[in-house]
Amino acid sequence: MSDVLAFLKSAAPWICTGLLLIVFFIKEGNRKPGKKGKKQKEDYGTEGMVLGMCIGLALALGLHFDIALGISLGMLLGLLLGSAKEKKE
Repeated sequence: MSDVLAFLKSAAPWICTGLLLIVFFIKEGNRKPGKKGKKQKEDYGTEGMVLGMCIGLALALGLHFDIALGISLGMLLGLLLGSAKEKKE
């Protein structure tokens, strides 16, 4: 059982990074090219990633688990939550 947990702890940052890239590429692929003079709608994806990384790091340090796992999970959750909310003009 400890071997499985050790494998999951070592593989989780790579899995989170892969999921983050998938979300990012799908998001960019669904974006329609904007016309000249017209702005595209933006969202809070970047801000969500930054806040997610900070919160993930704080939780990792406070709960004593792997820092890389906390940062990558926080970044993934922050991107998902930030992409759901569009910025208003």
